[in-house]
Amino acid sequence: MIFNEEFETLPREALEALQLKRLQQVVKRVYHTVGHYKRAFDEAGVTPDDINTLDDIRKLPFTIKQDLRDNYPFGLFTVPMSNIVRLHASSGTTGKPTVVGYTRRDIDTWSNLMARSFVAAGLTSNDVIHNAYGYGLFTGGLGAHYGAERLGASVIPMSGGGTKKQIMILQDFGPTAICCTPSYALYLAEQGKEMGIDMRSLRLRVGVFGAEPWSERMRQEIEDRLGIKALDIYGLSEIIGPGVAIECAEGRNGLHVFEDHFIVEIINPETGETVPHGEEGELVFTTLTKEAVPLIRYRTRDLSRLIEEPCKCGRTHIRMARISGRSDDMLIIRGVNVFPSQIESVLLSIEGLEPHYQLIVDREGTLDTLEIQVEMSEDLFSDKIKTLQDIESRITKDIKDYLGVSAKVKLVGSQTLERVEGKAQRVIDRRKL
Repeated sequence: MIFNEEFETLPREALEALQLKRLQQVVKRVYHTVGHYKRAFDEAGVTPDDINTLDDIRKLPFTIKQDLRDNYPFGLFTVPMSNIVRLHASSGTTGKPTVVGYTRRDIDTWSNLMARSFVAAGLTSNDVIHNAYGYGLFTGGLGAHYGAERLGASVIPMSGGGTKKQIMILQDFGPTAICCTPSYALYLAEQGKEMGIDMRSLRLRVGVFGAEPWSERMRQEIEDRLGIKALDIYGLSEIIGPGVAIECAEGRNGLHVFEDHFIVEIINPETGETVPHGEEGELVFTTLTKEAVPLIRYRTRDLSRLIEEPCKCGRTHIRMARISGRSDDMLIIRGVNVFPSQIESVLLSIEGLEPHYQLIVDREGTLDTLEIQVEMSEDLFSDKIKTLQDIESRITKDIKDYLGVSAKVKLVGSQTLERVEGKAQRVIDRRKL
């Protein structure tokens, strides 16, 4: 079953003609309404009139996350605030979030894309969807919520946390689908088992999981423990939120990118050159239908490859392989994006700490853990244990308040952390994703 057969099964020639028309329109709009793009295009020596084929997109400059930071909060908006009906934000590396806005039409587009995604996952208006993505500035919760309502399904707006209550609702309300991070799905299964509940006996049949990388091994574990079909969904706040691409229930061999709304490229992260389909590189997206904050050639830093082979579901849009990693130092911990530089900013604001720290990421059971080891000055080292405990507690609270992630903090003596050629190893990731 397909939500919008007209657009999701367009012949490639017609799809590419539509993409070109929409690309030309969005390039003209950002050039004439956003100072950043006017400057960037002029520096690259390109004008909207130079975009005559889809290949001409390569003439356009990239947009990077730093551009959103430099234009914080609303500098990349193409419409006045009177046209903005929703604001979302994701974490930025300096404590300032990356801000995105939506017009009423953007919300409508997003709702349709999420409804498309749910239909691709095999859901219908008869399903009851338990939505355990976080609501608020994070795009996951409301994105899935509006998509479920657009589909006509019943949605349970659980949001994150409150695991025992989640399990009670899963038992009592009988939802047939669940949306959350894959690690939280495993955690629910684990907690349910500890409570003596057979989680496979629930009415759940489909899980739509995203917001963090996960492996085939993890998929198999989720399916075995919950007795469901587990599908991967992809999106990012800067582009629109969840609903950029999803696996279909029929194929589960790559995620269908909704190409009538996004142009996807794969580039060599070192050179910026486009690589052929099938080769791994960095995902780059251009939005074709977003009104409030259209982005041109946005570098996601996510590593993937494109799959051209037709899918048996009948959708003609290109697929992307599941995310294999990152081309930068961003960590994804329980669905929260965290940069070492964010943590560094918090640490350096506290007197008595040295600028040497190490982040140890691990997985206990099914959930990610983060431990921050930070060196303290000789003066602080001689202080009372109570003082050190207070500082550890302050760091823990500041990390949670600013970055939204829980961490265990451990103060260590000066020169304790290993240096490699004079540079500390910032991240040790022990997870087997």
